[in-house]
This record gives sequence, C-alpha cells and structure tokens, in this order.
Amino acid sequence: MQRSDFHYDLPDELIAQFPTGNRQDSRLLHLPCGGEGPVDRLFADLPSLLNPGDLLVFNDTRVMRARLFGTKATGGKVELLIERVLEPRRGLAHIRASKSPRAGSRILLEGGNVLEVQGRQEDLFVIAACDADLHELMCQTGHMPLPPYISREDQALDEERYQTVYSQREGAVAAPTAGLHFDQAMLARLDAMGVERAFVTLHVGAGTFRPVRVDRLEEHVMHSEYAEVSPEVCDQVRAARARGARVVAVGTTSVRSLESASREGEIQPFYGDTRLFITPGYRFHSVDALLTNFHLPESTLLMLVAAFSGYERIMAAYQHAVVQRYRFFSYGDAMFLERADWA
Repeated sequence: MQRSDFHYDLPDELIAQFPTGNRQDSRLLHLPCGGEGPVDRLFADLPSLLNPGDLLVFNDTRVMRARLFGTKATGGKVELLIERVLEPRRGLAHIRASKSPRAGSRILLEGGNVLEVQGRQEDLFVIAACDADLHELMCQTGHMPLPPYISREDQALDEERYQTVYSQREGAVAAPTAGLHFDQAMLARLDAMGVERAFVTLHVGAGTFRPVRVDRLEEHVMHSEYAEVSPEVCDQVRAARARGARVVAVGTTSVRSLESASREGEIQPFYGDTRLFITPGYRFHSVDALLTNFHLPESTLLMLVAAFSGYERIMAAYQHAVVQRYRFFSYGDAMFLERADWA
C-alpha cells in the first residue's frame, strides 16, 4: 500500500487544543465487528460495550516534563526534548537550534544548570547533565511536551490532564492518549461489573508524531520505543483466552506492547525496544478489541487501526467522524474498535 492511501482531510478546528471539562466527557465512535457502520456514542457508554471477564490492558507509562529551554555559549536559543534517560545524568535528546550543536558544546538551561552535548546517536543527541540528575532538571525547569499539533504553550492544567490517572513509570514524551478518558469513577464501574485489568509499559517516544516520508509502506523505518510485558500480564492474557473473554487494548501503545510480546504466536514476557510496524495484512495474536483516539493522516498509527478493523471501514469511519465533528488527536474523542475476525 501507499502512504497516500491513508490521507484524509481534516479541518484545523477539529484538532482539540484543550481537554474536555471532565475526563469522561468525550464522545466515543463505536465500530462493531459485524460489518455495520459506525455508531455514535459517549465515552460514558464504554461499560455497555464490555463483558464481565474481559481484560483491559493499559499502558502505565508516565510523561516526563521533557521539554527544556536554554542558550548556547554564543547566546543562541535552544529547545530540547529529552527522549530517553540512559543513566541518571545521561540521556538522548532532540535539539532544536539555529545550528546543530557540536560534541563538547554546552547548553545553559533556564535555572542555571548546564548540559554538555557528547555526540550523536542516529537522529538524537547524547547529552550529559553537569550539575544534577536529568530527572531533577526536568522536575525543576521542564515543561510538559505537548504534541506539535497543539498550537499553544503548556499550562498548569496539562500537568494533570496530559497524564493518565493510573500512570506509574516515568519515561514517555507523549501520553498514551486513549487512557486520558478514564477517571477513577470509570475504573470503579468496570471493577464492579467484573472487567479485569492489566498493565504493560511502553515509553512513548517523539517518533509517534514522525510522519511517514516514503511512498511505499515497506520502505518505512519504524521508530524504536521501549516496552515491557511481564509474565503476570502474559498469564492474564492466557487466562482471558481460556475463559473465552476478550483482550481489550487501551491505546495503540498497548497493542504494540502485546503484539511485540506475541511475535511467535504465543504471548511471552518481553523487555526491550520494539520497532513493530503494523499495517493492513498483519495477523493479530493477542488483541481482540481496541480503544483508541483518532490519529493523524498518513501516520503509522492510522495504518495500525486500519490493519485492525479493515482499511475501508476505518477510512469510512474517519470520514464519518469529520462530518459529525468529532474532536481529533491527543485531547480529542475516542473510538472503540472490534476486530472484524474476532470470534
């Protein structure tokens, strides 16, 4: 398939710039497995789409305050996005400046701390903090790394709303946005009806926003993200399968985690980087239904959901969402997708 096969026109005003007043206030576009067209619902209707015994799999990553600002020795302004912490004082970062900094150059951050550029690792810069741990620097002067399509600076509300209520393990530079709709009241409702939950970890990287630049999908080089699927989660997935229940991934990051752990067909513990690129024709091993937000045109995540629910059905559902004026992307509305071949 071609990249252009995944294009759709989206009016700018449908890109959500702020979260809804409450987490559950979003709409929910339901795409059933039986071939019917999309059904307009509310996120509060989610329990009616689940069955007792279904297993919801969440991504418990936590977004770092990874956006930092500073100046070079020449006085030029610098913006950094810390992609990954390698050691307490070393990490990998994207650096935006008028001219790329050389190895050995230093960056003075807001607040007075200093970073040294040590070199390159593919598209990223290796940086070292001279005065404090990177985690401490991010807590002191870092900003929430809102996505590039949110055309405003981060605000105090983003400290809470650009995190899931169940986030635990810091390491992401973007939120697993399908989880942003859940509050404690919704989790309690699902517990009461006997829906089970499990947690994987995938530290979402900035590559999730990187456009596909090649025309032929098979030529695309997928970005790398760190994921963990524990033996306990594997046991929960197998138990759900054994009782005839569905495994419902909350977000494409949970899909990529579970499917990375299932490349041999049977789910096994997984700890490491994944570059799994899911496109139409992919055979899913561990996921039966998917809760997700709407994704950018020509993006790898749109390709993933097209693989999950069928290309024609997904593209038609997106056109329906545009006509019905759903809110798109990170702070936008959600979809509940049932896999067409699930039985």
